[in-house]
Amino acid sequence: MQYAFPLLAIFIWAGNTVINKLAVGAIFPAEIGFYRWLLAALLFTPFMLKQVFAHWPTIRPNLAKIAVLGVLGMAVYQSLAYFAAALTTATNMGIILSLMPLMSLAMAIASLGQRLTAGALAGALLSFAGVLVVVSSGSVDVLLQQGINLGDAMMLVATLAYAVYSTLLKKWQLRLPPLVLLYLQVLVAVVVLFPLYWAGDKTGLNAGNIPLVLYACLLASMLAPLAWMQAVIRLGPSRTTLFFNLLPLITALIAAGVLHEQLALFHLVGGLLTLGGVIVSERWTTELRVRRALA
Repeated sequence: MQYAFPLLAIFIWAGNTVINKLAVGAIFPAEIGFYRWLLAALLFTPFMLKQVFAHWPTIRPNLAKIAVLGVLGMAVYQSLAYFAAALTTATNMGIILSLMPLMSLAMAIASLGQRLTAGALAGALLSFAGVLVVVSSGSVDVLLQQGINLGDAMMLVATLAYAVYSTLLKKWQLRLPPLVLLYLQVLVAVVVLFPLYWAGDKTGLNAGNIPLVLYACLLASMLAPLAWMQAVIRLGPSRTTLFFNLLPLITALIAAGVLHEQLALFHLVGGLLTLGGVIVSERWTTELRVRRALA
């Protein structure tokens, strides 16, 4: 039963990558990005205001940090994915997104004092090779001639933003209940995304796009984070993170079934290399020691 929580979160997030693709042409990226967080804020507020007031002495001195977390984790990461969906496939998005644990590990080594391991180094090389295979569609010559697809580049930036978010979350260790912190970040996203929504083109809510907004809000923005939090509590952060490795596979399967995306050999090769890199980085924990020359 305890494994149901991380699996539920991963299935919802994989489905949300497909929702990003379904939103193309049905609603503008700035609209769905704003609506999902606005609805989440409206639904959370009646239950969270009392807790916010109770924890205000802790919240007030950390408002700037909460704002940074909200911008990176909610606004930048989520919004870029909607823009990227118009330019790349859901399968590519899922594979690129699977780099997140490795990026977080690299940042933990650089900024949190975590020791560099042989697995981290080997895993970085494997995963980088895997993403190169995917973004080049299996042809490095094409990548060198035409450059990286803009949608894939956006997903790389989005993934990097969330990796920075995860690193700062660990570094700052804000002493707030997870649900309170999530709610505050949702409010930040609403404020930050409003100008983009106001200035951008608008389709308006209709019968065709309301289900997409509801999925993004109720499932991806509310239920999945709550399920992931429960998984961390029950299994611990290290074991829970391993489930993230299933994201590219589940995304590719859903995309093939719902969007009829063709799975090419380069998707398989790139996905396996990227997944293998993450697994190697987590399992091969031998520390690398720098030899100092004798004076």
